[in-house]
Order: sequence, then structure tokens, then C-alpha cells
Amino acid sequence: MPGLGKVRTGVALLGVAALGAVAITVGIDRLRDISPFAPPEQCTATVDGTTVTLDPEQAENAALITAIAVSRGLPARAATIALATAYQESKIVNLEYGDADSLGLFQQRPSQGWGTEEEVLDPVYATNAFYDALEKVDGYRSMEVTVAAQTVQRSAFPDAYADHEADARVLASALTGNSPAAFTCRVEGDAAAAPDGLSDSGLVRRADVVRREALAVFGDLSLGGFEPGGVSTGHMEGSAHYEGRAVDIFFRPVNDTTNVRGWAVAHYLVAQAERLDIQTVIFDAKIWSARRSDDGWRDYDAPDRAGDPAILEHRDHVHVDVFD
Repeated sequence: MPGLGKVRTGVALLGVAALGAVAITVGIDRLRDISPFAPPEQCTATVDGTTVTLDPEQAENAALITAIAVSRGLPARAATIALATAYQESKIVNLEYGDADSLGLFQQRPSQGWGTEEEVLDPVYATNAFYDALEKVDGYRSMEVTVAAQTVQRSAFPDAYADHEADARVLASALTGNSPAAFTCRVEGDAAAAPDGLSDSGLVRRADVVRREALAVFGDLSLGGFEPGGVSTGHMEGSAHYEGRAVDIFFRPVNDTTNVRGWAVAHYLVAQAERLDIQTVIFDAKIWSARRSDDGWRDYDAPDRAGDPAILEHRDHVHVDVFD
């Protein structure tokens, strides 16, 4: 599994290393002047009438924890257990302190063999370490969430994880893609960034970061909508693809299984939208846009032109583009 550095450390920082391959580090520092009357940036997951609210940092971490479960082929229940644990241990924040030598999202202790300080402060390493331990728990899929979490963590407060089970279930259902269009974020809605030239992939730097992160987090994905030197045909007039700002992530054939996977990726991208300068995410005839993020997911009006409805309505692919 590739490793991502700390998802957020005041300045948004992302490091991606594919099994010892080239590390990619991207820093985005934003200075905001927000009116006290402006709505706060926050993310929500709503499933079966229950809404869970997270701040952007919590949302980034929760989405990463869940995405790693998806990439490992683990059930949504594994994500529920991990999220309930992170809620209890750190409030889903990558803490650089804790009781004794406990650190990170899961307050793992280097002295107890969880890894070095640097490793347990890496959200990807820490999350994979948690899942490695969870998968060794015989019958964890049918255990009570708090029992499974305690078996991994061996906490002094073994029943505390139950306090967060309901919220963790809502988040896991949304972020694994089992509840479509159930996770959204309210963000600033604009990005102050200098114009980019095209990278070797044919994407501007910010879009290429999104491409590489999607591959690092979810593994082998089918990508398109770009090519070295850029694209000039195949998309509607004015498309962000022609500017190298857009990536398509395909989920074919269109069926229930690929739909769930697509929503997992779409929700992950929305959770990371602020950090990655994402402007638009479209999937399954739904659209989320940073500039209208107060509206959450909206119905997507497909272009009025000939073509396969599955493609025009984005039912077979997630479209993601970044600010210009």
C-alpha cells in the first residue's frame, strides 16, 4: 500500500510513496480572510436520517481511513471499527501527543511495537497497522464493534468505543460508497493559485496531484480524459479536460458493485476537495461543486448531445476537475 504523509498539519501536506517508489510531496498553504458571518467549512454524512458532522481535518482523515479499507477489500464493518476507534482515541485528528508515548490517529505506542514515532504519525501507515491487527482478530466481522476495537487496542477504557459506533456506522456507510451521495463538504469555493503549465501527463500540476493521489489511495484505477501534450477532442465545448484540469476515473461495466466503488472514490475526493483545490466532482448523474458546496450533491444535467447515456450522465466514471 502506498504511504501518504500527514493529511493535514496546519499547512496541508501530502506525501505519497508507492512501496518505496518516488515520494510525492505537495504543500498547499492558504491564508483565509473569512467573514464571521460566513458558514463554517464542514463536512456531513447523512444516512437513514442520521447526520454526522466533521471539520475538514476530521473529514480528510475519516475518508482516508475508509479508503484504505476499500483498497484492501475489507468490509464496511472494518471501516466502522477503525472509525469508532479513531473517534475515541484522537477525535479523528492526527495527534502529535498522547498518553505516555501514544501518537497519531489511533494513539498507537511505539514502545508497544506499533512502529516508530514517524511511522505511527503517518496516517496511511497507522491505518494499515490497525487493519493488519484487526484482520488477525478471529471473527471480528461478527463481533460487537467495541469488542473488536478493544481486542486491537487493549485500551484502559474497553467500553468507550461503543460511544462512537453510531457515528462511525454512518461515516463508513457513506465513505465506502454504500450510501450514494451521502457525504458532502462545505468549502470556501475558490482557490488562489498561479496558472499551471501541463506536466508530462498532460495535466496541470494540481490535477496531476489528484491523479497520483487517487492511484496511491485506491490502487489500480482506470483513468482517462488526459494524455501527454493535452487533449483537444472528445469532450463538450469548454470542458476542463481541454485545459488539463480534469481526470476521469472509470467504473465499468455499470452495475451495483462498480457503483459502490465509484461513490467511495467520489466521496473521498469531496472530503479532500479543500486540500487538493478540487472544483467539481461528478458521478452517477450527481454533481458536487466547490462554488455551490452549500447545496451538496445536486442532480447533474447531462449535455444535450448524442451519445451513450452512461457516459453523458457520468454513470460509468467519476469526473474530477481542479480550479484554474
